[in-house]
Amino acid sequence: MTTNRKKIRLCLLAALRRAKRSGDLRSFAGIITKGLCLGLLAVSFTPYQVAAADNAAQLSGLSRSLSAQPVAVPQSKRANFEGERKSRDTRRVADWVVDSGDNCGMPFAIVDKRAAKVFVFDAGGRLRGAAPVLLGLARGDESVPGIGDRELSDIRPEERTTPAGRFVAKLGYNFHGKDILWVDYNGAVSLHRVISTKPSERRLQRLATPTALDNRISYGCINVPAKFFNNVVSPIFTGTNGIVYVLPEARSISETFALYYDVE
Repeated sequence: MTTNRKKIRLCLLAALRRAKRSGDLRSFAGIITKGLCLGLLAVSFTPYQVAAADNAAQLSGLSRSLSAQPVAVPQSKRANFEGERKSRDTRRVADWVVDSGDNCGMPFAIVDKRAAKVFVFDAGGRLRGAAPVLLGLARGDESVPGIGDRELSDIRPEERTTPAGRFVAKLGYNFHGKDILWVDYNGAVSLHRVISTKPSERRLQRLATPTALDNRISYGCINVPAKFFNNVVSPIFTGTNGIVYVLPEARSISETFALYYDVE
């Protein structure tokens, strides 16, 4: 501010000398007016300039301080498989469910059709159990429209598929009064204890083999060992809905689950 005043005073003195030599009083009055205006401008603008400089200095210091601080990167949440063997797709979907919260705070299960295996998790993503499964005889990811209203005897072999997708599941009962986990009620697809009423189908033996090649036999429902249903499925889904994710075998994961993203 002192420097600005000195500049204004020197300008006025030089102008006064010129006006005095020329004898122009109008110029002299103009100089006085100009001097007053410059003085007011100096008084009014200088504090803002000083404040702006102070603010710039403070912002610069803040910027340096923030840049020196370590940036916290949020960690992705992962499912806990408790050491259970799983396919890459199963792990990817389970991690996505836990990281995104797509299960909406409910227990969930993942059915890996290619591996013929089911994984059941609690609401927090910790594995509660895994078991082999039997699936629909035909390969494919879609149910035939209206198949839930048809008699089993009317369903052709190529129509016996286990649909892929995300299903809101709930414990209930089938037409014979047996407790089951409804996966797709309209499509008559459920997860239930293995049915072994036809010895020729060898369903118990199919579950016991180490390969998934002989696990396609049902009309579309998901068969699990009775002990697994009693000890894992029934307790965790009692009193609550849940989500069942059936992995595709013809489509991609991103095509099957609309909100899917790769946590990796």
